[in-house]
Amino acid sequence: MANRFGGEGFQVALVARSEDKLKKAQGVLQARGVKAAAFPADLSDPDAAKGLVKRVSGELGPVTAIHWNAYSNLAGDVLTADAAAFRTVLDVSVTSLVFTLQEALADLKAAKGALLVTNGGLGLYDPQADAAAIQWNSMGLAIANAAKHKLVAMLRQKLRPAEVTVGEVVVLGLVKGTAWDTGNATVDPRTVAEHFWEMYSRRESKSVTAA
Repeated sequence: MANRFGGEGFQVALVARSEDKLKKAQGVLQARGVKAAAFPADLSDPDAAKGLVKRVSGELGPVTAIHWNAYSNLAGDVLTADAAAFRTVLDVSVTSLVFTLQEALADLKAAKGALLVTNGGLGLYDPQADAAAIQWNSMGLAIANAAKHKLVAMLRQKLRPAEVTVGEVVVLGLVKGTAWDTGNATVDPRTVAEHFWEMYSRRESKSVTAA
């Protein structure tokens, strides 16, 4: 995503908990001619998510697009998970997304910008997805993905009058190069990024799948 949008002239705000990883990614992007800045933040904290928008806009200017790719795989077994773990999963995927959007909404409306959300197939209402979530000890993530899918669908309608694009890519499989990839991943991250770029550039609010 950073390469695809940065290649189109976007300034890129990179967000993650690890400052070292962010700085490394920032250097790679800058070497390719992309203006990128690193913003360490823990998105399990909704207040930190709100503050993040202020930091980004203060350094890079108004926010014209948000790509939400954050997730947590805590609460893998909901029969034994504690409350803190369950809250973390939902905060990262849903609550912090809402508060980030609230904080950036004026910018997005002014720019007729976009909210672009990566989601996962574990959240689908499908017996095979349910079985996979249990087998992979990812029940909390599956629940959060389902909630996120519903949120995105409502935001698509809610923000249509403001001409803010709301796009979602539901990944049906493992993405190459991620922590989930043990050598058998099938989804190319460039494919996911291309879906998002098409939504943004064509101003198409929709949900698509990538497999």
